[in-house]
Amino acid sequence: MALQIGQQAPDFTLFNTEKKEISLSDQKGQNLLLLFFPLAFTSVCTAELCSVRDNLKIYEGLNAKPFGISVDSLHTLKKFKEEQALNFELLSDFNKEVSKAYDALYDTFGYGMKGVSKRAAFVIDESGIIRYAEVLENASLQPNFEAIREALSALKV
Repeated sequence: MALQIGQQAPDFTLFNTEKKEISLSDQKGQNLLLLFFPLAFTSVCTAELCSVRDNLKIYEGLNAKPFGISVDSLHTLKKFKEEQALNFELLSDFNKEVSKAYDALYDTFGYGMKGVSKRAAFVIDESGIIRYAEVLENASLQPNFEAIREALSALKV
């Protein structure tokens, strides 16, 4: 069942590219932008995450910390982060548990790949409540970053 605005965000613990555990519950007190993406090094994923990189000051100004989440391995995500000079955390959901909890997992993706993260965006407030949720069925589309920034701006009031 799809997560709804106003619901408590499912907690999780994933490893970042430096092999450090990152838990959602440890992020309380700041707004979060969770960006699920299908696969590192693909064109739309690269464009999406580079857009966040290039606009990080905007998100910081909105008291928001972005995280990129995919089912790629830690090693793949580390290389991707380095090559694209990404300035925010990438988390590996290799076991697909978090993507599933957020209803952001394809049963079957291109080329018969099973269990790939859907492109999705969630804004989570300082208390862990979902304030924006967008799960895209079409992986060639990007999240609505204008709507994401509006949701984050509303949290600053």
